[in-house]
Amino acid sequence: MLSVSIVIPAWNEEERIVDCLLNATRQTVKPHEVIVVNNRSTDDTARIVREFIDQHPDDNVILMDQDEEQGLIPTRNYGLDHATGDILGRFDADCMIKPDWVEVVSGIFTEDPTAMGATGPVMYYDMPSRRMGLKGDNSIRKRIYRADGGQPLLFGSNMALRATAWREIRGEVCRDKSDVMHEDIDISLHLIGKGLKTVYSPRMIAGMSARRMDTSLSSFRNYMKRFRNTFDAHPQHWREHKPEILFTAMYPVMHLFYPVWQKVLNTADINPAEAAWINEQMELAEKEGHELYDETPTDEVYDEKHE
Repeated sequence: MLSVSIVIPAWNEEERIVDCLLNATRQTVKPHEVIVVNNRSTDDTARIVREFIDQHPDDNVILMDQDEEQGLIPTRNYGLDHATGDILGRFDADCMIKPDWVEVVSGIFTEDPTAMGATGPVMYYDMPSRRMGLKGDNSIRKRIYRADGGQPLLFGSNMALRATAWREIRGEVCRDKSDVMHEDIDISLHLIGKGLKTVYSPRMIAGMSARRMDTSLSSFRNYMKRFRNTFDAHPQHWREHKPEILFTAMYPVMHLFYPVWQKVLNTADINPAEAAWINEQMELAEKEGHELYDETPTDEVYDEKHE
């Protein structure tokens, strides 16, 4: 089975980083390593990660600091460069991967040796009707999130690369010093430009926050312009659909509803990130408990029952 490293760039993510790490380590198949790359955080992100490492010594969580340059791209690159797995998973610190994510990702690249990059749909865990939202996101991404006549574009909140593919494009990915591009689409286009295959799998599922919808209209529009900016920087590539049109159309309703729903969650004292995969996590814990019980010698089981 191919080993999967997970890389999580982090800047001031004290609110979500523990939930993210719990989801990354509570997996049906354990990741090879989970690398958190702290990028000049001014909050307690680094301290919280260190505490998590002390409390979970067997989970192979690694904290690295990338202090030379502020920004997602150099932080992402630092993590990918230092990862040692066959497959390099990458998502954001507010993302909550499904409990079988590592197993699915390893399977995707094992089943298709020509696959060099993979991505899948996301569920917005801090919005209502999460399952319906997942179906909608899956429908959108597998149909219109593509380039060059059908090649899937990787999504930074839920993506993985074969380590050999990353090393092949590592020196060519854009640094984007002015910070106007989508770094995940940039990686996608460099893979496609090298003739390296990207794949989309509806089984590769992650949860993410819809907090982007809580930004101002001008900020959101600038974020949507990154689609065009990225393709303008790669004129040899083309696309039939423009996802930013759909996302912009969704913005007014989502922008109004998001803060209202957060108040509902706060009133009910619900941590949406913690609850994202709670049923699946409970099933996994129950399965592990049964396996541990089955492996316990008979005399020890007898003693436990009669204490």
